[in-house]
Amino acid sequence: MAVNLPAWAERIRRERVLRGWSQADAVRALLTHGGDSLPGREHVLRRWKSWEAGEHKPDDRYQGLIAATFGTARHAMFPVGRRDASGELVAATGMDTLEVIARVRRSDLDGTTLDALRLTVDRLCTEYAYVPAEQLVVDGREWLGRVADLRDGRLTLAQHREVLSLAGWLALLVGCLEFDAGHEPAAEATRRAALSLGQESGDREIEGWAQEMRAWFALTSGDYRGVVAAARAGTEAAKDHSVSVQLAAQKAKAWARIGDRRQVEVALDRGRQILDALPYPDNVAHHFVVDPSKFDFYAMDCYRTLGDDAMAENLAEEVLRTTGDRSPMRRAEARFTLGVVAARTGNLEGAVDSGRAAIANARTSLPHFVMLGQELARLLQRRYPGEKDTHAFLEQLRALSRAPKAS
Repeated sequence: MAVNLPAWAERIRRERVLRGWSQADAVRALLTHGGDSLPGREHVLRRWKSWEAGEHKPDDRYQGLIAATFGTARHAMFPVGRRDASGELVAATGMDTLEVIARVRRSDLDGTTLDALRLTVDRLCTEYAYVPAEQLVVDGREWLGRVADLRDGRLTLAQHREVLSLAGWLALLVGCLEFDAGHEPAAEATRRAALSLGQESGDREIEGWAQEMRAWFALTSGDYRGVVAAARAGTEAAKDHSVSVQLAAQKAKAWARIGDRRQVEVALDRGRQILDALPYPDNVAHHFVVDPSKFDFYAMDCYRTLGDDAMAENLAEEVLRTTGDRSPMRRAEARFTLGVVAARTGNLEGAVDSGRAAIANARTSLPHFVMLGQELARLLQRRYPGEKDTHAFLEQLRALSRAPKAS
């Protein structure tokens, strides 16, 4: 009779088998991460068997060691439930959106109104992944205008800094949405404005995210040395804020495309260490909060680019298994990854099907999708140049590139 194992137990076994390890091999690898304070090998081996059988969930310490053994973040393997943020604005402040707008127009900037503004900015950033970009960018620009107008009012020094910071977060959001729509010059101008707002307000995290955007823009344009430079600048600004994890990931992606596997592993390991040292975030759906489960997504890109098909396929399947409708862009890149793996292993039909499923995603970052699609297209052209499926996929990709850009 089939046994329904917990997802974490299935993954422990799958990661071990993928590496060709016996359970004893896996325990030896784990012990190298645990120092001298762990029990003996036979004791840990018994625990390992119970973990794979789903009998006992590892405690916090062993969760971290298992994740490190497989080169991922703890909460990527052992996720925490997500909160439901619906109705949070009214519950926390007693005001709905219309009342917040009315107070802002009156410059009625008391503590409750500032709290409501923070929650509104958080809500907009949380909607990034699933609200149509053309709708969200309008909302983001409108709120950015309202917040910017507050700078001309009578504010305390603390309120002035808070308003600058809120404007900085909104500028980051708008810049990302402009880039998604293919408006690269506008996105770069907005990114620079966000960087300036971060510097003026003293918000180092905003500075870090502005540099992360610079790295992202450089990655999609093929400027891999520019990615590394931006990641270094962002890390220097943000130190150990969560954005440093994504900066490390962007650096790893660039090194993968340069072809330096050693630097990829160094960057990923640095990102994993920072992530595991941070508290679990309150709102993992926020665009400018690093969701620990996203670490597998970062690594998937790197292994696909390096040509490690087994690792890339395993991580793509994990991304599809653990993400839902509110992570459409992650799911689309996982499908692109499966398409690349299929093409490399002689499965043209599977490659094209996966590529089409990725392109069909309604929520896209156009430059990023074109970069991924071209990666698959080049592979299809090289391996299956005369096939109808190849030409059909290339035409779909061209249509995506020619699609009208949202204003």
